[in-house]
Amino acid sequence: MKKSIYKKSGVDFLQGAVLPLLFTIVVIVMVVFGLRQTEEASRAESKRILEDSIRRAVVTAYAIEGRYPESIQYIEENFGVHIDWDRFVVHYDVFASNIFPDIAVIEL
Repeated sequence: MKKSIYKKSGVDFLQGAVLPLLFTIVVIVMVVFGLRQTEEASRAESKRILEDSIRRAVVTAYAIEGRYPESIQYIEENFGVHIDWDRFVVHYDVFASNIFPDIAVIEL
């Protein structure tokens, strides 16, 4: 059996095992953080798209019918707006048929 002419010191062990492990942990943490940020941005965008869709449908209803819809269910049934009721609560308050309704989308 041959003996190595180089002796391994504690520094070699640190460079050989601990540094790659730390680098891997840092990369994993960065990926998880990035995924969370992406998910948060996606949720905010979904909420914005839903609110914009409802507003467009309300304006379209006013242009076609001459009055604003009386309920959010009417918008869903007649204007093709799909609301995921498991994710969102929609506040739709009509004061009068000729005044733009108060619309708020709240994520659960």
